[in-house]
Parts: sequence; C-alpha cells; structure tokens
Amino acid sequence: MTERTFVYVGNAESQDISVFHLTDGGALEPLAAVPVPGPVTPGSTTPLAISPDKRFLFAGLRNEPYSCATFHIDPVGGSLNFVGSGPLADSMAYISTDRTGRHLLAASYGGNRVTVSPIGPGGLVERARQSVTTLPNAHAILADPSNRFVFHTSLGGDVIYQQKFDARTGTLTPNDPPMIGAPDGSGPRHLRFSPDGRFIYVMSELDAKVYVYPYDAATGRMSDFIQAAATAPDELRDKPWGADIHLTPNGHFLYASERRSSTLAAFRVAADGRLALIGNFPTEKQPRGFGIDPRGRYLIAAGQLSHHVACHAIDPKTGDIVMLKRYPAGRSPNWIEFVVLP
Repeated sequence: MTERTFVYVGNAESQDISVFHLTDGGALEPLAAVPVPGPVTPGSTTPLAISPDKRFLFAGLRNEPYSCATFHIDPVGGSLNFVGSGPLADSMAYISTDRTGRHLLAASYGGNRVTVSPIGPGGLVERARQSVTTLPNAHAILADPSNRFVFHTSLGGDVIYQQKFDARTGTLTPNDPPMIGAPDGSGPRHLRFSPDGRFIYVMSELDAKVYVYPYDAATGRMSDFIQAAATAPDELRDKPWGADIHLTPNGHFLYASERRSSTLAAFRVAADGRLALIGNFPTEKQPRGFGIDPRGRYLIAAGQLSHHVACHAIDPKTGDIVMLKRYPAGRSPNWIEFVVLP
C-alpha cells in the first residue's frame, strides 16, 4: 500500500493553513490554503497540533476571543475540513495533545501559565479543566512518550517544569522536584525527547544553545544538563536568537533553527546523548518553525519573513542538508506539521 505524506503550514498574518503533498522525491505540491475562522488580526504565531490518530488538526488563535479551531483531516486526500472552534484560556504560544488525544495541552507566553483542556470525541476543544501558573513566559508543553509526565518551559524563569500527568482526569501535579534549572538568561523555549527516551533536548532562545538533559523515564525526572551546544554561527554568538528543535525519527541527527542568521544547525547524536556539530546551513529568512518528515528524509523550514517554505534533503549518512526548492506559503509562516496517510 502506497503512503502519502501531507504537510501543514500555519501562517500567522494571513491566518490560514497551507496544505502541501510531499512527494517521494522531495517536491511540495500545493493543494490548498485553508482559512482559520475567527477574528482576523495579525498574530505572532499560529501553533498547530495533530491528534495521535491523525483524524484532527488543531490550530490555536492568539486573537481575542482566544480559541482553538479543529479541522478533520481527510483520510485519503489529506484535505482539511473545519469542524468548529473551542475556547482557549489565553493567547497560546504552543499547543500539543497528550498521547491519547483526549487532552489539549497549551502554554501561554503572555499569560504565564499552562492549561489542560478536554477534547471531545468529535474533536472540539472544551473549556480548560486546569490552569497552572508558571514563572514568566511559558513557551512549550509536551507529554513524554509514556504519557505519565508532562514538561513545559518558562523562558523568562529559566526553568523546565516536570509534572506528573493523570491521563484519565487530565490533571497535572508537580513531580519531585517540580522543576529543573537552565542557565540564567538562556531562555528555554522548545524541547524534544530522544527516540530512545533517555534524553530531553531543550532549545534556548536567548543564547541559542541546545541543552542536553539525561532523563529517567521511570520517574519522569530530568538530571542536570551534560552539554550546551551552540547553534548560531561563530560571528553571531554574541546576539543569537534561537527558535525550534527536532530530531530525525531514528535519533541519529538533531537540528535547530537560529533566526538572526537564518540558518539551521545540524548535529550528530552520540550514544551518550551528546551532540557534535556537523555544520550551519542557510535556509529561509527567520526560520521560526520547521519540521522533519516522519520518514526522516526531508526537513521543511518556514521563513517567517520570506513567506516561503524550503524543502531540504537530509543525507542519511552524514546529516548534511541540501535545499531542494523554495515554495510560497501564506503570510508569516511559522509552524510545520506532517501526516502520513495510506
């Protein structure tokens, strides 16, 4: 059975989602520009999330009244059909679902909090069941692979929260300890789990470094970081601006975007979790968000200021990336999600 890969790009200023088909050869075939219903005022991001069963795409609106739009994903053609909107408690910089797809996790940068909202069986997001106050500028939130723990970042507080998660009730409670520190002024932003579950990689915004934290999956606890790997080119390390981070599905390579230089840093991942820089590669202007396709062959970066996305081929042996082609997207693209369908 032939699988097809679809790419969804969240565009903040045009408040729509660009839909592409990613071919086996790395071409992006444009399929649609789907409006996200709601008050149209320029937003800083349009965060997206895909349900684990690939039935729904969620788009967070950072305009009042804050809401999350749900789209049904056509199981054959990958098209998006608007289902409806549900309330969000604040302007959310980041959304994700838990591993069951029954709860939406959201982080509010300006509201200094994270929330947990039920997702109904029809895909609509319901009013938040829990709101947790954080140190300044909550930026990202993810459930760990076991779905027993949730981690979220405070960019202004220089900490990563580690919390227990009850998937039955959708409730967060502090782990012991409830948080782990990052260096002062680093600004932890986004985070990713290694595929083997042994490490958490944290991308910082203000110093544009990737921090490598050992992770005990049994207890849901991080240990102090063992490495801080710079992502900005040497000439920009005095004033970097980190953004996004992703690993290939096999865990062999890690990539991070740096907005000041409009580059992607590529790293080889060692058996002990540490990172070795492969190089810095040019991409779209101000790459706020990017993604790696589920087969690990292509990296697609969104240029927030270029209004284009670029498809890069990943060399499976070296980790080098080569830009194949650029494609127009909506205005201010900043978020990339993938779905593979039979």
